[in-house]
Amino acid sequence: MFFPIGDDQVKGGHYPLFSYAFIVLNVVIFWFQSQSPDMLVGQWGSVPAETMLGENLITLVTSMFLHGSLLHLIGNMLFLWVFADNIEATIGSGRFLVFYLLGGLAAQAAHTFFNPASIVPTIGASGAIAAVMGAYLVMFPSSRIKIWFFFLIFRMPAILFLGIWIIMQWLNGKASLEVATADSGGTAWWAHIGGFAFGVLAGFFFRNSFPTPRESYDQYSSYS
Repeated sequence: MFFPIGDDQVKGGHYPLFSYAFIVLNVVIFWFQSQSPDMLVGQWGSVPAETMLGENLITLVTSMFLHGSLLHLIGNMLFLWVFADNIEATIGSGRFLVFYLLGGLAAQAAHTFFNPASIVPTIGASGAIAAVMGAYLVMFPSSRIKIWFFFLIFRMPAILFLGIWIIMQWLNGKASLEVATADSGGTAWWAHIGGFAFGVLAGFFFRNSFPTPRESYDQYSSYS
């Protein structure tokens, strides 16, 4: 498995306040969650079957800030660290906050649509982060992503990395429909797909409404 650890995209003029604040918030909440994980997940995780009945709708938001394990948290925060600041620095913090939360809601809507009878709580920031990744694909397709793969570090075009990522989500999402039951857990692939699709649509709006820096850091410095 390979992970993004940076990019070479020049950032816009806005300070990415929420991009960093969300990382801190998720880490703090995970610490509290580790004290009583089952209680918090059961109370604040989003259950599709309840959503279909219009119950506990606040969990559509609260579930975005809960994580199932330390690895789950680290993986999500790494992706958020790499991709979110460029979006927020371009569109501004207020718009980014709204976009991030709407992306998470779109992800939950997609997961609920494909798993309407599920009684398993859904948690994690990955749906909202998938929206960030979708917008990044549209806004910064020529950016290069710095990738860590075991002992190798290399760079890959954003359009290639994110293209591979969403294809993997699609294939796994299709496979999950064949074995889904009301009490089956696992990765919420359709939340990823729904969030990403929302992000792509928002990305076209952002790209046409806000100027994005086209230069990369490679024009001013080099990697060792």
